[in-house]
Amino acid sequence: MRLILFGPPGVGKGTQAKLLSAKLSIPHISTGDMLREAANEQTELSKKAKAIMDTGHLVSDDIMIGIIRDVMQSPKCRNGFILDGFPRTLPQAKALSSVLSELHLKLDVVINMEIDDEEVVQRLSKRLTCKGCGTIYNLNIDRLPDTAKCPKCGGSLYQREDDKPETVRKRLRVYSDSTSPVKEYYRGLGLLKNVHGIGGIEEIHHQILSLLSHR
Repeated sequence: MRLILFGPPGVGKGTQAKLLSAKLSIPHISTGDMLREAANEQTELSKKAKAIMDTGHLVSDDIMIGIIRDVMQSPKCRNGFILDGFPRTLPQAKALSSVLSELHLKLDVVINMEIDDEEVVQRLSKRLTCKGCGTIYNLNIDRLPDTAKCPKCGGSLYQREDDKPETVRKRLRVYSDSTSPVKEYYRGLGLLKNVHGIGGIEEIHHQILSLLSHR
């Protein structure tokens, strides 16, 4: 199965992608992971990507598409993949369609995890990150004996700038503006399926599996 997983920050997309990867025995491919792996390789494409990332700039669409093409042709994607974090714009979606057509591959479904913006704000504003080990805690889920210290390493806990309510709302507006045309594109292709992102992890997982079984 070949699928794309959409969802705003804080919807639990990464968690569901990992569960689906284990259940369907196909790799979870996030753009971040792809770029990190590419940076360790010695192809011309990977060298270009690393040089750009080292300057702190975003990797261009053509390089990103080239890396995705390489990943999709690799043995690990023989039985399918879960693409997470790409495409984010309409030009990227159209470029991805061209790559899939070129490789004679067919996209099965695009799962869109929906959630109310204020729910996301509430979720992310309850997150604390450890300065020492980088572990992320949620005050609604993790029962921390001390909200100032990490229970794992004793490092200081803090709220990241991009988890503050005003920043989260801005991120959500940017996400909506860039991905709305992408969702309409896949809706037009008959591939878009919506899943409500509120509920327990297992409950949402079963919703997605049910959707996949009836596609």
